[in-house]
Amino acid sequence: AKMENHTRISEFILVGFKSHPGSQLLLSVLFSTMYIVTVAGNVCMILIIRMDSNLHTPMYFFLGNLSTLDICYSSVITPRAALAFLLGRRSISYNGCASQMFFFSLFGTTEAFFLAAMAYDRFTAICNPLLYQVIMSRRLCVLMVMGSYLSGCINCAIQTGFTFTLSFCGRREINHFFCDVAAVIHASCSDTLVNELVMLAVCGSIIVGTALVVFISYGYIIITIIQMPSAESRHKALSTCSSHMTTICLFFGTVFFMYAQPGAASSPNKSNTISIFYTVVIPMLNPFIYTLRNREVKGSLKKQLKRKGV
Repeated sequence: AKMENHTRISEFILVGFKSHPGSQLLLSVLFSTMYIVTVAGNVCMILIIRMDSNLHTPMYFFLGNLSTLDICYSSVITPRAALAFLLGRRSISYNGCASQMFFFSLFGTTEAFFLAAMAYDRFTAICNPLLYQVIMSRRLCVLMVMGSYLSGCINCAIQTGFTFTLSFCGRREINHFFCDVAAVIHASCSDTLVNELVMLAVCGSIIVGTALVVFISYGYIIITIIQMPSAESRHKALSTCSSHMTTICLFFGTVFFMYAQPGAASSPNKSNTISIFYTVVIPMLNPFIYTLRNREVKGSLKKQLKRKGV
């Protein structure tokens, strides 16, 4: 009976960052603070966009959706990790692990597609300004958001489905602070070659595909900006893109390093630290990047505060 039973373990133990016992409280405080800032920052962003009719444009429609996504993305991982560091309870049930992987893959993939959609939006605004209103219709924006989520659903179903058909015997430890695909594959006692190939093929094609849309869009944007006659128009065009460019570099840089290279599953310690970056830090930074680098948002924020009499 024992042999047949070995594939169904009831829980995993997440051992990421366990090697620093003294820093557990610090990690817990750090994660909790970052999570509170992430939620507060992104909720503010959503409210500013909702309240100011001047911001009811495609660019801010995507930004509002990105903020909602970042709250969800961060909520899948950060509170649980903060609690685990604080209480030392590192076990996660088999189903809990599967659902965490499912939602993490869903929101992570959707974010990549969102950033591609936002790049296309900036490309249209700068390279086809006269047709911008026609091309970026409300309908297209809603379809792009729905398409991004649908792509996320397909990817997370593939990743989670493939990973949880593996056998896990005895080795219940996952060298990570959440149920990341590569880390869970690494904990299996099955032959994981097919899984690693699927992960590389699917994640790789998503990352490369969305990154291509981004790079091609920005290639055209930069050429168009260089050809603009006045310094003022160049500056204005650049300022609408700079915050998005910052987010893209952060997101694709870290994700590419994590998933789009062979052997991604084999260096867990390095990947633990990098994944803090795109799971916890980037969702926290996004609202600040967009607020601090953006005249319209800053203007709107001042206007809202004046109206409230602050």
